Amino acid sequence: MVSGLGTTRAVALVGLEGHVVEVQAHLAASIPAFALVGLPDAALSESRDRVRAAVSSTGIPWPQRRITVNLSPAALPKTGTAFDLSVAVATLAGAGHLAARVDEVVHLGELGLDGRLHPVRGVLPAVAAAVAAGYADVVVPAADAAEAALVPGARVRGAADLAEVVRMHGGTVETTPSHPPVARPTVRAAGGPVPGDLADVVGQDDARHAVEVAAAGGHHLLLVGAPGAGKTMLASRLVGVLPDLDEQDAIEVTAIHSVAGTLDPARGLVRRPPFEDPHHTATPAAVVGGGSGVPRPGAASRAHRGVLFMDEAPEFGARVLQTLRQPLEEGHLVIHRSGGTARYPARFQLVLAANPCPCGRAGGKGLDCTCSSLERRRYFARLSGPLLDRVDLQLDVRPVRGVELARSGPRPESTAVVAARVAAARAAAARRLAGTPWRTNAEVPGPWLRRRLGADRTLLTDVDAALDRGLISLRGADRALRVAWTLADLAGRDAPSRADVGQGLALRTRSHHG
Repeated sequence: MVSGLGTTRAVALVGLEGHVVEVQAHLAASIPAFALVGLPDAALSESRDRVRAAVSSTGIPWPQRRITVNLSPAALPKTGTAFDLSVAVATLAGAGHLAARVDEVVHLGELGLDGRLHPVRGVLPAVAAAVAAGYADVVVPAADAAEAALVPGARVRGAADLAEVVRMHGGTVETTPSHPPVARPTVRAAGGPVPGDLADVVGQDDARHAVEVAAAGGHHLLLVGAPGAGKTMLASRLVGVLPDLDEQDAIEVTAIHSVAGTLDPARGLVRRPPFEDPHHTATPAAVVGGGSGVPRPGAASRAHRGVLFMDEAPEFGARVLQTLRQPLEEGHLVIHRSGGTARYPARFQLVLAANPCPCGRAGGKGLDCTCSSLERRRYFARLSGPLLDRVDLQLDVRPVRGVELARSGPRPESTAVVAARVAAARAAAARRLAGTPWRTNAEVPGPWLRRRLGADRTLLTDVDAALDRGLISLRGADRALRVAWTLADLAGRDAPSRADVGQGLALRTRSHHG
C-alpha cells in the first residue's frame, strides 16, 4: 500500500504572539505506531491517545500504519491541547478519508474521547495570527466560534465534533453521533464589576481630585488612611472615570483575556478598561504571571490598559510587590520558564491602598493608635522605596468628619461629569503626543517633558530645590513633571505653570492637602 501524507495548519502561541504551524501526518506501510514530533509538551504529546479514541468514536477506522505527525517549525515549542483537531485532520487526510484539501485551513480545538470538540484558550490571538499569515479559513469548536469571529477577515466555521469537521471537508461518516456542542466554562467576564458612582463618595475632596488626576494622566496612586475612610471606594471608582478603549487597545486586551481564559465572547471585544483586585495572599505567579511550561498572564497583564488595585498593600508578599517594578517602568512583562519565554503587555494603573499602621488608627494625631513607632515604621516599610518612587500620586485619606456627613448642598460631582473632564484632558495629551510612541502623560520620559517646558528654568525652581535637599530622586522629579502636564491638561492650558509643577511635586508627598 502506498503511504499517504496529510497536511493542515495550527497555531502555536508564545505569550500573545502566534506562529502558524504546519501539521504533517505521514502514514507508512509498517508496524502500526503513532509518533508525534516537533517539540510538543506533555499535554500535546497526550493528544495521540485523544485523537485515536476520538477517530474511533466517530465511526472512522483507525489506520493500521506507522503514523508520524510532525509539527513544523520543529524548533518552536508547542503547548496545549489546541493541536488535537489539526493532528486528527492531518491524519485523516493522509489516510484518504477527506475529499477536500485542508493544507490551507487552520484547525484549532481539543478533542474529547467521544469525538466532541472542546473550547480552548487563546483563540482570538491564534486566529489573528493565522489571518495575518494569510490563512483566513479557520475551523474551531462551536463554543469558540463567536470569539474567533471577532478577528476581521477571518472565515470562521464552528463544529460540535470531529464528525462534523470530516463532513465539512468532504468525508463520510458511517454513523452520525449526536453530540450537543460543548459549552464554554463560566468565567468572570473581563473588565471587572460595574463600578459605583463618584457621587456616592462623601467628602474626600482631595482624594477625589487625586483620582481625577490619576485617570487623566494614567498615573499610579497610593491612598493611605484609616479603615473605613473610603480608600477602597475611591479606587473602585477610578476605572469608571477612565475612557473607553480604542480599537487597538480593545483587541490587545481581549487577546490577553482570551489567553487567560477570562473572556466572555458573547460580549464582543473588551471595550471598558479592566479592573483587577488580587487578594493580598496572591503569589507572584498569580499577580505577574507564570505556571509550568509556557507562562500564562497574571493579574498585572489582565489589568492592561486598566486598573490593578492592591488593597492592604503592605500585607502583600515582598516578592509580589518587587516584581511589579518592571511593568511599572516598562509597560510589559517578560516571564522566563523552562518551557519558554513569554512577553505580555502590562501597561496598567497601579492603585495601592494601605493603613498607616497595623492597627490602622495612626492617622491624624494618632491618639488612639496602639502601635509602637517601630511597628509603624516596619509596617509601612514593606512598601519599598524603589516601588513608592514609581507611584506618581501619594495621598493621606482623612476620616470623614460629622460636619461633612451632615453638610447640605449640591450632590458631589458624578462619575459622568468627572469622566468628561478626563476625556478632554486625555484628548489634549493625545494631540501633544501625536507621532510619539506614548499615549498618556504617565508614559512620557522626563527629557522630552523638560524640552517642552522651554528655556524658563523658573518653572522648575521647586523641583530643583527638592532634588538638592534629597527629598526626591531624579525619577521622582520626572514623575512630578508628568503630573504637572496632566494638571495643565485638566485646566485647558497648553503648558504647565509653576503652580502646576509645585502641585505635581506636592502630590508626591502624603502630607499634601488642599
